[in-house]
Amino acid sequence: MNAVYLAQDPTLADFGRDPWWLVLGKVLFAFVFAVLATLLGVWFERRVVGRMAVRPGPNQVGPFGLLQTLADGLKMAFKEDILPKAADKVVYFFAPTISVICAVTALSVVPFGPMVSIFGHWTPLQVTDVSVAVLVLLACSSMGIYGIVLGGWASGSTYPLLGGLRSSAQMISYEVAMGLSIVAVFMTAGTMSTSGIVAAQGDATRLTVFGTELPAPGWYAILLLPSFVIFFIATVGETNRAPFDLPEAESELVAGFMTEYSSLKFALFMLSEYVSMVTMSAVTTTLFLGGWRAPWPITLWEGANSGWWPMLWFFGKVIALVFVFVWLRGTLPRLRYDQFMRFGWKVLLPINLVWILVLAGLRSIEDWDTQGKLIAVGIPAGVLLVATLLWPSRKPQPKPTLQEQVNNRPHGSFPLPPMDLQVPPSPRTRRVVAEREPANVAAGPDSREV
Repeated sequence: MNAVYLAQDPTLADFGRDPWWLVLGKVLFAFVFAVLATLLGVWFERRVVGRMAVRPGPNQVGPFGLLQTLADGLKMAFKEDILPKAADKVVYFFAPTISVICAVTALSVVPFGPMVSIFGHWTPLQVTDVSVAVLVLLACSSMGIYGIVLGGWASGSTYPLLGGLRSSAQMISYEVAMGLSIVAVFMTAGTMSTSGIVAAQGDATRLTVFGTELPAPGWYAILLLPSFVIFFIATVGETNRAPFDLPEAESELVAGFMTEYSSLKFALFMLSEYVSMVTMSAVTTTLFLGGWRAPWPITLWEGANSGWWPMLWFFGKVIALVFVFVWLRGTLPRLRYDQFMRFGWKVLLPINLVWILVLAGLRSIEDWDTQGKLIAVGIPAGVLLVATLLWPSRKPQPKPTLQEQVNNRPHGSFPLPPMDLQVPPSPRTRRVVAEREPANVAAGPDSREV
């Protein structure tokens, strides 16, 4: 009975009953997780990128270089804290704090595990949960924009201001794609509660094929693949990670919105970036990868989703997604800003809208009989196939030859250099080659060898 109860999914009724010391412990755990994730995340990124670049990475300070990030943090703490003369002192001070607080607060509604017993109290491994918990995640992500924008504006310098404006446009643009990709999760799970979404992915989906019921995966990363891909791309753009790290492009903006920051304030900005990366990995795990539930081979063990084991599966999924973040940084080049914005508004957004429309149509015919489903799906699919086949293709015009381009130039155009790249001699200068007689002069009587 205890094992069954430990594997129970928490509901909204299970929150709000914990004693004060347990609530404080959960909050402290979420904060420590964010700080340790930052320390280990920086080390993990440098080691993985070093491996990809065939170099060792940090390996001197501590075993395997694990204390390198801690040494870097102490170095930042003892650096001189420079305040620009033209900076708005109050906003300049609070901007990095806003980014860190928003990134850490989002972890409060992320479920780390099922119901467990802590010193005799049955409680979910989650700080809190509400009926609109996913909207809390989106709100925290949106509020984090203020820290970056205000940091760039309050510095009183041009390059940080440009970096802050870039970041605001970038994060707001990809916030739209992220919000639309979550709509498919709401439609499928029927709830906005994070614990409810994890519970909805726990039961395998049943597919009926020719009267035979077959189990299918329950993860929304498989069932809602377009939403998962768009959501993860949007999280990369939302966290300003490569190849979307345009607010920090050192080739254009020196260091972006944090150019004028130093010492602990710079460390807070760096902390917020890595906390955001880990937080969005945890959110992606919760919404699309089954949360704390074990993957398929491990689920064959009855106790896989009981007790404290689910925390291991949850952290394993988060580490795998963080690795993908690092992998993208070590693989892809940075996009141009116009390409990046065009990709968000003209590619991700239309695909998201079409996918939501298709999913809504499929959800509306769930209760129909098999013949009605085939007609409802087959007719639009056939029309789409015919339209695709008969759509007029835009054939590229043949490129004119170089001589044709020269002949089609309008009268009075600039003179062209020779097409064969051989410059003829100028008619105004004449090269005179002097013919010299051979210098065979007979030696005189006074000559002698020296």
